[in-house]
Amino acid sequence: MLPMAQDNGDLDSLVRKRIRALRVAQGWSLEELAARAHVSQSTLSRIENGRRRLALDQLVTLARALDTSLDQLVETASDDVVTSPMIDGAHGLMRWPVKGDPGMSVVRQRMTEPPPDNSSRLRAHPGREWLVVLSGTAILMLGHRRFRVETNQAAEFPTMLPHAIGAEGGPCEILGIFDRDARRGHQRDSADQHSDGDRDTGGPRA
Repeated sequence: MLPMAQDNGDLDSLVRKRIRALRVAQGWSLEELAARAHVSQSTLSRIENGRRRLALDQLVTLARALDTSLDQLVETASDDVVTSPMIDGAHGLMRWPVKGDPGMSVVRQRMTEPPPDNSSRLRAHPGREWLVVLSGTAILMLGHRRFRVETNQAAEFPTMLPHAIGAEGGPCEILGIFDRDARRGHQRDSADQHSDGDRDTGGPRA
């Protein structure tokens, strides 16, 4: 077995605590996780308590049993934990990239206009979006359906369905999370709308 570097005591201790914390969070006993990971209960107990060396093959097996990855199991915080948003003041938009997944973005936007009445102006593109309304009321047009999303309510949908987001009864603020394809789709929509001179009614741009 390939042992984990033992000169890094902090990381060693962190991984052991993380294994136990993940097991407890799942509501599993030592016996249950040991069975899932195909190790003996005594071996798992010694791993958690620091009485057995951490071996790479066992960490991979434990990570899989805990429904996580080896990278996440041994991950430590980087120095750049806090980030500032990129700001588009003209559209009341802030965007933060998700460092753990460079293809994802988190966007905060203040919306004042209602969604378009004309279904031909709804946009569709690959991807998936998740949004939560921080204040006010948002209207999500999704295909031929109309959803009213109140403050603190969330919505999740595939962006291959024609869609648009707007405000109802006054300004609203939304926080959206876009996967890589959805982010690219909104960037293309934004470029098209700027070239056409249209106002933005297709939802937050990532």
